[in-house]
Amino acid sequence: MRIDDQFEYAVTLSDKSAITHWNNTVLAFLAHSAATPEHLAKTLEADPDFALGQAARGLFCLLLGRREMTATAFEAYVVADKCRKNNQITDREDAVVEALNDWLQGFPGKAAHRLDEMLLKYPRDAFILKLIHSTRFVLGQPSRMRSSIEGVLSSYEDDHVAKGYVHGCYSFALEESGDFDRAERIGKEAVALQQDDAWGLHAVAHVLDMTGKTEEGIKWLDDQPQAWEHCNNFGYHVWWHLALLHLDRGNVERVFELYDQKFRKDHTDDYRDISNAASMLVRLELEGCKVGNRWEELASISEKRIEDSCNVFADLHYMLALLGDNRRQASDRLLARMRTFGEEDSNEMGHVTKAAGSPTASGLMQFKNGNFFSAYHHLAEARPLLRTVGGSHAQRDVFERLTIEAALRAGLCQEAKRMIDERTRLRGGPDTYGETRMAQANRMMEATNLMQSDHLRFRTG
Repeated sequence: MRIDDQFEYAVTLSDKSAITHWNNTVLAFLAHSAATPEHLAKTLEADPDFALGQAARGLFCLLLGRREMTATAFEAYVVADKCRKNNQITDREDAVVEALNDWLQGFPGKAAHRLDEMLLKYPRDAFILKLIHSTRFVLGQPSRMRSSIEGVLSSYEDDHVAKGYVHGCYSFALEESGDFDRAERIGKEAVALQQDDAWGLHAVAHVLDMTGKTEEGIKWLDDQPQAWEHCNNFGYHVWWHLALLHLDRGNVERVFELYDQKFRKDHTDDYRDISNAASMLVRLELEGCKVGNRWEELASISEKRIEDSCNVFADLHYMLALLGDNRRQASDRLLARMRTFGEEDSNEMGHVTKAAGSPTASGLMQFKNGNFFSAYHHLAEARPLLRTVGGSHAQRDVFERLTIEAALRAGLCQEAKRMIDERTRLRGGPDTYGETRMAQANRMMEATNLMQSDHLRFRTG
């Protein structure tokens, strides 16, 4: 039977009671709610033959970036494929099933493109919009995230149940595209519309961090804990953003407090949680802080993920953790696996691994070994393509800092100054890290110029 969902589009169900659970699943997904799996389980319990729900289960698994979840995603596709053969499902539902297959074949970009085409036909479908947004985020495609939403934004009028969530996604896409003023305004409007819009809240935090409005960013998050208290592990990431803002102010004690009591209190093995922790520890160490034994638990988890090959962004943070705990054999194995995968696998992740992942991982290893000139050249090689590993500007900034640091430690002052300038322009404003490193580079330049001055040269005769 065909029943309209909350977006007024038909879905194919054998049990009409499943529609309430499905609508709840979609809203939970949009809100990054911890209740999303529970709602989806109820949906499929009510209607195991719901092809769209089965396809959603598979895509949710793939977004987790874990090797063992690929088998679950494939099983979900098999069920969804069987369901669509036994039932005459809609073209919208069929596109989501096919998108799952695209990703399983190693082409998430093809999946996003397929869903983009369907979104133009069904513009009020915020579920498909969010799937595209999430996939493009993994692929590091902010301009496509933005254009996808802009193509349908006028369909989200005041009566649309997901208007706030959609505007939260738009805010993030604007921020990642460098349109900071609009991103801040639209993000704040999104949170006002839907107070549990954690993604919109975090988009505004990105803006305030990138534009150097640190105190305002801290207040923005401190004042609205209800906006992410319902979250799945994304809540850890919001706490990470708060810690990042405190780090810029030099509030190191507060950073460690947030690390231990909030975003790393639970020693989870989700790659996004590992990336929060590992990138923060690197930032702290670059500022001369002792981080104690915190690397150990991250490295123990990361060592079990060496063979995953699901997500290059994840691989690079596993590498940070392994190097942080001096696990040389494990980091060698990870680098070897990345190089092999990049050479032998022709899918999208293989190409990204070869072009950006492997050179970055090599640079991280050289940095750890104290070979700063070599580290700089490896990291600088990957730098123009680093966006393709996914994540946000704020998340990838740890690699930007390490590249700048490698240049400074190798005595490459001009290169360091150029990168700091580029970083500041990208961010839309200065931050403490950029200011201190620029001052360091200028002092090094002055010392170099002084040493080369004719007045100091020994003269004979």
